[in-house]
Amino acid sequence: MTMTPEQATWFATTFGTIQAAIGQAVIGKDHVIRLVLTALFAEGHVLLEDAPGTGKTSLAKALGAAIDGTHSRIQFTPDLLPSDVTGSSIWDERVRNFEFHMGPIFASIVLADEINRASPKTQSALLEVMEESRVTVDRTTHSVGRPFLVIATQNPIEQAGTYKLPEAQLDRFLLKTSIGYPDVAQTATLLKGAATRDRSAAITAVITTGAVADMTDLASTVHADDAVLHYIATLCENTRNAPETLLGVSTRGALSMVRAAKVWAAANGRHYITPDDVKALAPCVWIHRIVLDAEAEFEGATAAQVIERTLAEVAAPQSRV
Repeated sequence: MTMTPEQATWFATTFGTIQAAIGQAVIGKDHVIRLVLTALFAEGHVLLEDAPGTGKTSLAKALGAAIDGTHSRIQFTPDLLPSDVTGSSIWDERVRNFEFHMGPIFASIVLADEINRASPKTQSALLEVMEESRVTVDRTTHSVGRPFLVIATQNPIEQAGTYKLPEAQLDRFLLKTSIGYPDVAQTATLLKGAATRDRSAAITAVITTGAVADMTDLASTVHADDAVLHYIATLCENTRNAPETLLGVSTRGALSMVRAAKVWAAANGRHYITPDDVKALAPCVWIHRIVLDAEAEFEGATAAQVIERTLAEVAAPQSRV
């Protein structure tokens, strides 16, 4: 069943209401909020690479409050253990059996702060839950429920004592973006409310988590024409054949683009995706999936340049198949 125009209009209205609620806490960052909501409804995850103090925690807390969901924050450090993330089984003397105690990963919105500061072993604890929305401990599987969104952060400035995220883990993030500093007018607005330490605390829920799951299912019914799907496949192939790349966009990256484009189209009131949706999302959905050749990177090449040239070289379809 394909989404109808009426359903697309309703989706866009509801999407805008959630965005406006989050905007009360994260001022002047509507585009970033739309991207994070796109990841939420596409059942993906977000990697924020930004300097400290730009509102990453406020964004996660505001999103959790707006959808009436739970929120948790995990501060990743070198001594963090996988069980500190997923939870562990503890012996209960009263019933003489092991009882599973859930870790902070069991929340609707999980902020994984400075994820690259934890050891690769701890980072790997997120691989299963980010891909399959479940955690396996002692051969027992536990679902984290729906909705489920991981917002991971990295500090691009301070790299001492960090572990680079492996390509397999980067590929599990639907998109990568940054909040950035507000402009002068937005900063002045923030300073007026300096007495309010937590703006997200004033946000009331505008939708339930059950309704979010329903919207997620509805977004998956947005029509994707064969011409657009072929366009996405061609773009991915182009990134793999680019002379600067050691590793281009994966198949998971192509699937992520389709899921994200469907939500993006519905959020704009359309029941079908267009090449413009792909072009708008490509810099965020694909930039962290491209691994450059060392020599090309030394000469100044960037993943953003590869994506920009790919979008310019591959002609967008002009008609439906």
